Amino acid sequence: MGSGSRLVFPCSASASSPAFLVPSFPSSSQLNFKSFLTRTLPSPTAVTFLRMASSSPSSVTDGNVIHPPPPSSSNDAASATFAAAPPSASSAIDFLTLCHSLKTTKRTGWVRKEVQNPESIADHMYRMGLMALIASDIPGIDRDKCVKMAIVHDIAEAIVGDITPSDGIPKDEKSRREREALDHMCKLLGGGSRAKEISELWTEYEENSSSEAKIVKDFDKVEMILQALEYENEQGVDLDEFFQSTAGKFQTDVGKAWASEIASRRRKR
Repeated sequence: MGSGSRLVFPCSASASSPAFLVPSFPSSSQLNFKSFLTRTLPSPTAVTFLRMASSSPSSVTDGNVIHPPPPSSSNDAASATFAAAPPSASSAIDFLTLCHSLKTTKRTGWVRKEVQNPESIADHMYRMGLMALIASDIPGIDRDKCVKMAIVHDIAEAIVGDITPSDGIPKDEKSRREREALDHMCKLLGGGSRAKEISELWTEYEENSSSEAKIVKDFDKVEMILQALEYENEQGVDLDEFFQSTAGKFQTDVGKAWASEIASRRRKR
């Protein structure tokens, strides 16, 4: 990149006057745009889009934001195609490489209880996905959506790790860190429809705002107590606190039924 080049990033301003951000990379505690850019090159489509944005006639309202003239209908169609485009091969592999840490990061609760060879975050999400896949059909429930939600609900932990109540981090701060991490991952993926879907699924789960989210939240607890029972049986450890922490907190019939079955098997040991 020549010394006279400037990077221009599309961001939302208004429907009639979209804006493009020219980052100055100040130091801050937020996610660092500069480190993101040094690790991830935009796709050829994105480069073309950015060059078009930077070379179009524009008016500068301050040192950072450039407002191009209102797009024509053909530009609207091009923008829609760009937003719906799948991630490039480069963006996809960058995203998946970051997700590798989900396979290697052990779940904090088991580590604290000194469980041997504890499961990873990805292990936990995978079995939740299977739960959503095999659960009985429920009228009005989108099973495919539940499967997707299960495999993305902890995805921000690829960056922030598995934060638990015993870490002493306030719930709002935990949510802020995870949201910031998720936004970074969606940008790494290149934006577009896939990133939007991941973000929407994650937000819906966090806010417990749908019937699917309630079911998946129950699966989160069910998977944990099933894993606790398995560790108790295999290693002779006492993990009663995990059963106590979920007692009475299941929101759905399927969650209550599966939790009851696990509790029954535990009593019969």
